[in-house]
Amino acid sequence: MSAQATTASEGRMELVALQGLNFVYISLTLALVALGLAVVFGLLGVMNMAHGEFVMLGAYSVLVVQNAGLPLLAALPLALAVCAAVGWLLEYFVIRHLYRRPFDTLLATWGLAILMREIVEAVFGRDYKSVNQSLPGTVEVFGAVYPAYRVVLMALMVAFFAGLFLWYRRSNTGARIKAMVSNPALATAVGVNTAVLARGAFIFGVCMAGLAGVALAPLVRVEPYMGIDYLLSSFFILVVGGLGSLVGLLVGSTVIGGSDAIVSAITSKTGGYMTVLVISILFLWLRPNGIVARD
Repeated sequence: MSAQATTASEGRMELVALQGLNFVYISLTLALVALGLAVVFGLLGVMNMAHGEFVMLGAYSVLVVQNAGLPLLAALPLALAVCAAVGWLLEYFVIRHLYRRPFDTLLATWGLAILMREIVEAVFGRDYKSVNQSLPGTVEVFGAVYPAYRVVLMALMVAFFAGLFLWYRRSNTGARIKAMVSNPALATAVGVNTAVLARGAFIFGVCMAGLAGVALAPLVRVEPYMGIDYLLSSFFILVVGGLGSLVGLLVGSTVIGGSDAIVSAITSKTGGYMTVLVISILFLWLRPNGIVARD
């Protein structure tokens, strides 16, 4: 084989590895972003239209930490504290009165989403902000040069989802959540405090959205309206994957993220978005329960 043919073959392998890494990265990040909505909507039946704004709060927590001269990891407790506090207030004063009333929660949380965007815009301004990466540089993975921060982020997300899956399957809290979702009256009768459990699940969901914002802040433009795109992507994932299932979440994010990555690489970002939209519409029409049914 000539040197030119060898170089061309290596170039193709590098391209395949690069697209494969992008596929995995996009799928995992979408799963992380959609996890909070999967908990809140899939388990509690709450149409949280402010989900993207909690992602935004996480991203702005990184900006605050950066402006204060602190390391990126300091944004984690800040984002979790802010999202937990806002989530508790939202659940206690609004959401707990609207459980199992999706349309009412949709309207209420949509108004709250607008309020949260306006408050952030008033404090930080409407212009785009950028966050410095705490782990710059690149590493070689399967022959492809890839950003080091993305590689570490993917490894952490795989470990996180594996741990979450085991916890939900084997812990007593996971069993109580399943009982609350399948039969709230019976769960209450056997001593499960469904009100406290639902509040905890809601706060966990919005904190996961904030965690996603922290993870993605160094890779995206931080601005008050950034959450809208993440809200739409999360809904697309749940439509395709199905509600109430961690496996469905991962399957949905793989289908949506993979389709977007592949089509965007071949055509354009607009083509990728249109493909995702068409897939979601087809699932709503032909398979409204998604690929994976509720556990």
